[in-house]
Amino acid sequence: MSSDDNIAIRVSNLSKCYQIYNAPRDRLKQFVLPRLHRLAGRAPKQYFREFWALRDVSFEIKKGETVGIIGRNGSGKSTLLQMICGTLNPTSGSIQTNGRIAALLELGSGFNPEFTGRENVYMNASVLGLRNEEIDTRFEDIVTFSDIGDFIEQPVKTYSSGMMVRLAFAVIAHVDAEILVVDEALAVGDAFFTQKCMRFLRNFMKTGTILFVSHDTGAVVNLCNKAVLLNHGEVVEIGTPKDVIEHYLATVYESNQEVDGVIADVAKVTTSQFQRSTDYRDMREAMINASNLRNDIEVFQFEPDQKGFGTGDAKIVSVRLLDPSGAPLSWVVGGEDVILEIRCSAHKDILRPIVGFQFKDRLGQVIFCDNTYFIYQNKLQLAEAGTEIIARFEFRLPVLPSGDYSISPAIAEGTQEEHIQHHWLHDAMMVRVHSTSVCLGLIGVPMKKLSLETQ
Repeated sequence: MSSDDNIAIRVSNLSKCYQIYNAPRDRLKQFVLPRLHRLAGRAPKQYFREFWALRDVSFEIKKGETVGIIGRNGSGKSTLLQMICGTLNPTSGSIQTNGRIAALLELGSGFNPEFTGRENVYMNASVLGLRNEEIDTRFEDIVTFSDIGDFIEQPVKTYSSGMMVRLAFAVIAHVDAEILVVDEALAVGDAFFTQKCMRFLRNFMKTGTILFVSHDTGAVVNLCNKAVLLNHGEVVEIGTPKDVIEHYLATVYESNQEVDGVIADVAKVTTSQFQRSTDYRDMREAMINASNLRNDIEVFQFEPDQKGFGTGDAKIVSVRLLDPSGAPLSWVVGGEDVILEIRCSAHKDILRPIVGFQFKDRLGQVIFCDNTYFIYQNKLQLAEAGTEIIARFEFRLPVLPSGDYSISPAIAEGTQEEHIQHHWLHDAMMVRVHSTSVCLGLIGVPMKKLSLETQ
């Protein structure tokens, strides 16, 4: 175990068991009859069944870390957070925290619906340890951050879900907490407020500790430096967000391998080629490519032995980047037209095959992705066992910041909403950007025209 001085949260062998009763009368029986049985010297009977929401969960979070908790619905995430925040008692195990905790859990938790927004601000902030005079000095900032205007004087029961989250987050953002616990409640906010919250979280990360629960794997990768995967109340993996999310995606697909479809007129799969017109080139291209700013990208060979998952009824056998004439590339320049070719082999008959890819940065954050479904959604196709399935995606490669990137291909069967994942291959091909061009964000977009005027 690490030194206690450097630990923000320590969870040790934590378990939570609920007693599930089939009928209300069983609850009364459990309260009365076991006592009578013990008085009579008989073994007491149990009138409930046990449900373990968490079982023997242990991990540590150091001060200054941002940790993501991920898992499917019912995996125990909310139960864990409630026990860390002290609103739920564990059945066994212990939790140690070091610092003031502010939490945004279930929608409206901690609010009295009959109180006004103002009254709830004072009540919530006082529960989190602020004195009334401290709340007085921060009240206007809280109202401004929440952006709910005159509704601050109205009962909370008249608020929309978005307004409720705005006010709740505004309070926890102004109580000088050292540990923030944020659940999925942010998902109901509008885009502008969510961005405001993310800016606050990024600033808080410089000095504080965050425990972040979300189904948005991109947000977990982007914000967190560690992740914990829960499944059926147990810790499955603790590690980097990229590795943990890959494991999470595999478990999601493996437990949901169902597809609807009726075999009708069947056409064999043929190679698909997408013709996309190139209307323009970046007006700065000649100048950039003649300088040390040229976006040189090294392309590495396909790695078939990378980690992956799927049924194995179809396998990815090749991933290549080609130039517009079909020649393989070992180097490419950002902003140029390329073809991403994915070849798969069918080991069984595959009805309605879907081939796709994700282009990810070094953290595992998806920069862009695509698949073949929408082009062929109205054509019932069959790839017979023993045939090859070839997908080609022709596009202009974005201008990219320096660093390493990966391509993760996949082949599935079914529809966009319901499909069987036959082979998903993590990081099957790597590319390395050796120099940065005119790129100030995640990707650079070629500019058709730039102008600057003074009048």
